[in-house]
This record gives sequence, structure tokens and C-alpha cells, in this order.
Amino acid sequence: MSKQAKVLTAQEIRRVLDYVATRPHAERNRAMFLTMLYAMLRVKECAALRYADVLDAEGKVKTEIYLTAEQTKGRKGGTVFVSDKLRKELQAYVKAVPYKDVTDKLFYSQKRPQEGWNSNTLCQHFHHLFRNCAISGGSSHSPRRTGITNLADKGVSVRVLQSIARHANLSTTQCYIDVNDAMKRKAIELV
Repeated sequence: MSKQAKVLTAQEIRRVLDYVATRPHAERNRAMFLTMLYAMLRVKECAALRYADVLDAEGKVKTEIYLTAEQTKGRKGGTVFVSDKLRKELQAYVKAVPYKDVTDKLFYSQKRPQEGWNSNTLCQHFHHLFRNCAISGGSSHSPRRTGITNLADKGVSVRVLQSIARHANLSTTQCYIDVNDAMKRKAIELV
């Protein structure tokens, strides 16, 4: 398997959020990063989100987002569960960046606001973000891998993680989990 994306530490996540807060488009960049981290989205899925995917008829962030086959890898739709923490972040973003039309992309780009990002430009955005934050090995896949590893560290079953990540194979999910010394110390204390 090729080199895995870096799993971010709590300090690195804080560094990204602190950096983003000082830059233009802070609300958007914070919401994109946290959406990928908390919902464990692929970059393609994040880039494809529209306001209509995320908001209910009353303008509130949904508890579940359904991704169509066109929005996902492998051309298979799926459900993304939205935590209370992410719903709060997205609600603040929607308030700060209201839509013109519910079919607009959730995360605008400067050049094409209604069309938003595509996978490639969003990958580049994350590459530059992590480089500017001096996080070596960080990529657009880091938030997803970090979210999955953090849940594994908290004892979430790998089968549940497989479902959350929407992986067809359990072995794929297992590759996402970064085993570290803290996890091993916790495990050995269970003996």
C-alpha cells in the first residue's frame, strides 16, 4: 500500500484551526476542514456537497446527509451521520455564508462561487493549508484518516467504523487506523 496520509494530533488540529482563523475565508475553511474531520468525508464528497444536501426545509442542518452515487467514490450512495458538534459548526457557517439557491455548492470557491470546488482544487487547498501550518505529511485525506483513528482510539468497533467510512472491505478500514503508543498503553492496561 502507498504511503498513508498523516493522522493529525490534537495540537495539529488546533494549529490548523488557529491558522485558518487568521486568513481570508476563515468561516468556509474552518467548516470544510471540520466537515471532513467530523464526518470523515472524502475530498470528492466534501467538494460535491450542496446546501440542499445539508439543510432541511426549515434551513436547519440535517442529522443525516445522503450522498448520491455521483458524489461518492465507487458510485454507491450512502448516508453520512452528522454529529451535534458538526451540526453546530455547519449551522454557524450557513449563517455566515447564506446561499443564493439551495442547489449552490456548500463550499464556494473565489473564482466560481456557485460551482464551488472540484476534487482536484480542494486537494490542492489542503496541501497548501497543511504546508502553511508546517504539518509534514498532511493531505486532503488526513482529516478522514484522523477521524477514523480517533474513533478507533475511543474503542469504536472496526465494523462500525467500516460502516461510517462507507468502505466495502473491512481491510480498507483497518488500513486507516493508525496504531500509536498511547493506544498500545491503554490496551496493555486492560490485561
